[in-house]
Amino acid sequence: MGSLPHIVEDCMGFLQLYSDGSIFRSDDIKFKDSPIEDHSVLFKDSLFHKTFNLHLRIYKPSSNNHSQSHKLPLLLFFHGGGFCFGSRAWPHFHNCCLRLASALRAAVLAPDYRLAPEHRLPAALDDAVEALRWVQRQALSSEDAWLTADVDFDRVFVVGDSSGGNIAHHLAVRFGSGLEDMGPIRVRGYVMLAPFFGGEVRTKSEEGPREEILTLEILDRFWRLSMPVGENRDHPLANPLGPHSPNLGEVKLGPILVIIGGKELLKDRAAEYAALLKELGKNIEFVVFEGREHGFFTHDSYSQASQDVLQVIQRFILQNST
Repeated sequence: MGSLPHIVEDCMGFLQLYSDGSIFRSDDIKFKDSPIEDHSVLFKDSLFHKTFNLHLRIYKPSSNNHSQSHKLPLLLFFHGGGFCFGSRAWPHFHNCCLRLASALRAAVLAPDYRLAPEHRLPAALDDAVEALRWVQRQALSSEDAWLTADVDFDRVFVVGDSSGGNIAHHLAVRFGSGLEDMGPIRVRGYVMLAPFFGGEVRTKSEEGPREEILTLEILDRFWRLSMPVGENRDHPLANPLGPHSPNLGEVKLGPILVIIGGKELLKDRAAEYAALLKELGKNIEFVVFEGREHGFFTHDSYSQASQDVLQVIQRFILQNST
């Protein structure tokens, strides 16, 4: 008789991978945040991927006059969670999208995507592309008038938090390489909040003091659970500057804004990414919020630091809207 399956990966007790390949995922997560009531923003859910039963949440300011001159920019917000956790309905992501919509006077779409290890990369990226295609269909058909009456599809921005920031990078490369025809929508820029990049060689910030929530052990576990089986952290999906990654100098990247906390384990990877793109002549802005740790914006979107982040994002949107 063989031995019983045993745990080979344990993410804080909420996600466990067993030796026989089976997976336990807890539904009993106690969130410290509660959904905020903001009556200045309306929201609803919509199915965007029938095959995988994936939904997105649409947010828009409750007052808009629907005229062409007052059409809203559209932000696609991809949540974080190491590709293993997260949902549009998690309270802090929901609150973050409310804040983006109200503070930036923008429509916000927050798509879910398939999670690892049940669905390893590139599943999340494929789902993100499908979310953009859903937006494209709305622009062509006005099927969802609740959305299309207010949105300027010529001013679309991709915003990604952590693993969502990784997704934003890969969308920028994919669209910049001409692999997708997204007309009539136009993606004007990409905002990466502490993008979740990896690599086999450790950076100084990764080896530095741990954060209150994130540790190097947790980051490594996320990569082991989300990467294609047998691949390491230098895979192009993890390391945009790795030995097998595309030559970004040959890609026509749209404008990119990278925002990072000064105390983040991921800080050096974001800085190296921004420095390389700047050296390659790309339109990139790199902003560090000193003393801040991972998730400082999404976990407290109504703080003073988050207000400062919003001002940076607002300026980026205005600069790239004409």
